Parts: sequence; structure tokens; C-alpha cells
Amino acid sequence: MKGAAVMDFWDEGLFLLVLFLANTIQAVTGFAGTLLAMAPSILLLGPDQAKVILNIMAFLSSLFIVSSSLAYVAWRQLLRIVLYMAVGMIAGIYLYQRLPLSFLLPFYGFFVLAVALKGLCTDKEINLSPGLSRFILLGAGIMHGLFVSGGALLVIYAVAAFKDKHVFRATIASVWVVLNVPLMFHDYQQGFYDNQTLLLTGLSLLPLILATYAGTRIHDKINQRIFMKLSYVLLLLSGMLLLF
Repeated sequence: MKGAAVMDFWDEGLFLLVLFLANTIQAVTGFAGTLLAMAPSILLLGPDQAKVILNIMAFLSSLFIVSSSLAYVAWRQLLRIVLYMAVGMIAGIYLYQRLPLSFLLPFYGFFVLAVALKGLCTDKEINLSPGLSRFILLGAGIMHGLFVSGGALLVIYAVAAFKDKHVFRATIASVWVVLNVPLMFHDYQQGFYDNQTLLLTGLSLLPLILATYAGTRIHDKINQRIFMKLSYVLLLLSGMLLLF
């Protein structure tokens, strides 16, 4: 019993460190925090608890970003993104309950890696046809319903749609504020909010606040070109985490 308690203590401590690092990046870019944290968090806490806590943290982090950059939100684009992703999320939640995650992750990871490598190896702008845009947004919704990690696909659309880093960050963060609420409600209905999860969620607030502050400071100092390259590097890391 004592050994198990010590193991839980270290696992939870490592999770808080992962949460801080991932949410620093989330505050810089408006995405990727949950995606980068999901793989190690599943190993440390298990899939259900990791998904619940990271969803809440992503919501709170995004809410702070939106509240401090509301003027930069592209409202028409936000509505378009939310509508398509919401449809995909319904499918993603359904699949999460019925398919093994190991079946879906490799396909998602290879796709993310391909897009990231293309973005890092060329400075050409991404141009998406209307049909491909809709497909990507639906796919982002499915992955968000599955893993609370639709950012890797959404950023493909966002890089093409938003040329200003402030608009990019504020609009993507707004997407998570809207879409993470029904996921939290669904997790509550499934009985995932037990006492241990609520306690660890409370402990996660301090590293989240520190990460959001640090990431916001970095965002204010970084230039546009570096910002976009960082987005592709995060995609690359995300794809590698999904595969390995």
C-alpha cells in the first residue's frame, strides 16, 4: 500500500509538470496543450482521468486567452469552425465508447506528421479548397470528441485562414471555450468526476495559472514567422507522440 501511494505521488507530480509545460505552449499558440499532454498523461493517470482533467484545464486556459484578446476573435470563422467540429464531435464521442484507441491513433499520427513536415520544409502558404476545409474541420471535431485533441487538424485550417498571430490564437482558443463545455457535461454524465479526479484538478490550477502567465509573455514577444514555424513544430511533436 505504501509503495502504491508513493508511486501515485510521483505519477501525479510528473503529471503536474507535464501540465505546466504543455499549457505554457497552449498559452503561446492557443492550441496543442492538450494534444502534447495527452500521451504522457494517459500513461501516468489512465485515459479517463487524463481526458477529464486536461479538458477542464484546456477550457480554463482558453477562457483566459479569450478574455484578454476578445477583440482579435474572428467571429464568422469561429461560428463556421464550431458548427462543423460539433458535428464531428458527436461522431468522436460515439467512436470513443466503441473502438480501441490503438486502432485510430496511428492513422491520425501519420497524417499530422505529413502536414507538419510539409509546413516546415516549405514557406509556401497552405491553400485549402472549400471541400477540403469542411473535411478537415469535421475530422478535427472527431478527434476532439475522441481525445480532446482536435488542435492538430484545426491548426491546418487555421494556418490557411488566419495570417495574424493574434487572430490565430484568440479564435482557436475561443473554439475550445465553446466545444469543451459539452465534453465536460458528457464526462460528468459518465461518472468520471470522482473525488480523486476533483482533487487533482484543484492541484492543477496553480501550474495552469503559472503556465498561462509565462506563455502569454512569450506570445507577446515572438514574431509572426517564428510563430507559424512553432505551430508546425508543435504539429510534428504531436504526431510523434501519437505514434510512439
